[in-house]
Amino acid sequence: MSLYLQDYPIGDTVILGTHTFTAEAITAFARLYDPQPFHLDAAAAKRSHFGGLCASGWHTGAVWMRLNVQHELIELAAMTARGEAVGRVGPSPGFSDMRFLKPVRPGDRVTFTSQFTGIEDWPGKPAWGLLLSLNEGRDQHGELVFSFAGKVLIERRPAQVGTPPL
Repeated sequence: MSLYLQDYPIGDTVILGTHTFTAEAITAFARLYDPQPFHLDAAAAKRSHFGGLCASGWHTGAVWMRLNVQHELIELAAMTARGEAVGRVGPSPGFSDMRFLKPVRPGDRVTFTSQFTGIEDWPGKPAWGLLLSLNEGRDQHGELVFSFAGKVLIERRPAQVGTPPL
């Protein structure tokens, strides 16, 4: 969402969307970005420690990012259509604690979410702050397969003219 930083409801979780991973997409991604046998070849994958073909963790992360950006664009368009003021979103200064907890296999349907967990000041940029989030992917059985803690710079709502600061 493109709210101003202080408008994000801390504790709320947004469902970004669901993606079904296919064998074709898993191998296509792996050929380009993560060419390991357990991502490329079903027979080789069966002999690996994974016991079968599975998506690259980076593929899972890339799907989260695609769904996050799509969600953001839809929300931005809706807010703009309603005539609402929107804040600017800046870059992410990084993430932490990324985990690939369970192999994502062909046919798995993973639902991705983002929970707003807090706000931090950004030194030297009082008009901006960091929105903190817990981001997850759960398969069709509700099992956690992917997670990470995120941070993104978001513009603060400008102070009203003539209103004293808090």
